[in-house]
Amino acid sequence: MSQSVTTKETLTFEEYRFYQPESDVKYELFRGHLLPMAIPTALHSSICQYLVYKFQHYFATTNLDLVAKTDIGVRTEVDTSRIPDVVVCSSSLWSGILNRPGSGIFDFEEIPNLVVEVTSENWREDYIRKRAEYALIYIPEYWIVDPKKKQIWVLSHPEGEEGYDRQSYTRGQNFPSEQFPDLILSVDTLLAPPIVENLLREEQMQRQQLEAKSRRLGEKLREMGIDPDTI
Repeated sequence: MSQSVTTKETLTFEEYRFYQPESDVKYELFRGHLLPMAIPTALHSSICQYLVYKFQHYFATTNLDLVAKTDIGVRTEVDTSRIPDVVVCSSSLWSGILNRPGSGIFDFEEIPNLVVEVTSENWREDYIRKRAEYALIYIPEYWIVDPKKKQIWVLSHPEGEEGYDRQSYTRGQNFPSEQFPDLILSVDTLLAPPIVENLLREEQMQRQQLEAKSRRLGEKLREMGIDPDTI
């Protein structure tokens, strides 16, 4: 998600890593030029938060050593660095940049498993330019979430002659990840996501109910002269 207007100021990649803008606007770097990013809408932020929640929940339940993050940069060319809306990478790759000075950016050969872009007004950046950049550095999977067109693109296999293969999904459909086939998401739910905090509260209530049920069962067994810890 970025705007199309570049600033006149030019920076090298190393200068960009330590660049401190005077305003709260975030910038990507495109061939030495600072590219201001659009301020996210509430829906955009909600989609990203829900995706991170779903990824984190899936990785925890399947015991995959992966993390899902936002606001992390990915260097795609000598003086180009993008900031995908969501990045999935290995824990070791994430640990490698935690203590690195400057902005959190994956450098060349530090390739994430998956990146997601949620489109804004300048859809050409996500559909054309970033698609080519992510394919050139062989990011295995790239999702484009388009709230206006009500569609999801799952792009995979960047090693092909024409770059990524594409699978398109629209309203009423579910879609899988190419790398995580058991992770099935609903297009409708992703485009109108639930509040993550509510989902977390529901999970906490379910855990509390299970714990209470387990305690009652243990008490009943003890009344019957049975030690529940030996079962």
